Amino acid sequence: MKRVLLFFIILIFFGFTYAEYANNTFVLIKPESKLVIHGKTNVNKFNCAYNVLTLQDPIPVYFELKGNRMVFKKTQLVLNNSCFSCGNKVMNKDFLKLLNSETYPNIIITLNEVESYAENDNIIQANVDIEIAGVVNSYTFPMQVNMYDTMQISGILDVNICDFNMKPPKKALGLVVVNEIIQIDFALQIKNQS
Repeated sequence: MKRVLLFFIILIFFGFTYAEYANNTFVLIKPESKLVIHGKTNVNKFNCAYNVLTLQDPIPVYFELKGNRMVFKKTQLVLNNSCFSCGNKVMNKDFLKLLNSETYPNIIITLNEVESYAENDNIIQANVDIEIAGVVNSYTFPMQVNMYDTMQISGILDVNICDFNMKPPKKALGLVVVNEIIQIDFALQIKNQS
């Protein structure tokens, strides 16, 4: 907890004053990062990896400290659906269709709050809103935070696609069915850019 809080305190000192929230800064997602959606069918597994090289713009982070919690405002990671690669063109096309990408071209992850655990200084509890295909759901889950030259945030979140009003696709006359539970697996290398 001490290392995590120390990093966030450093962010405060390097941040600027924001009218609505006490602190702000900008962060960059480094190219060494990974974000993969894992899924299964009744016959196989698939992975759709995000091209993190497209995340070049600094992300604004607005936050305030409240005890052992950090509360965020307007802190979003916007993922363009077309930047996911599922291994081949047919799977990519099916993935974009499932996400209704023509109408909703992005997955939007909004960081609402993180809370540190007293018993483990490398684990934090995160609360995020995830918007897929125009539907927003909230999730609270643990993330691991490691401090090296940069900060690495990693975790795995199980998501039911039916919660986003999506139906698991069926292929080959219904013989191949996608499992409704997918995993969002991420290890983000984050660099502060005040």
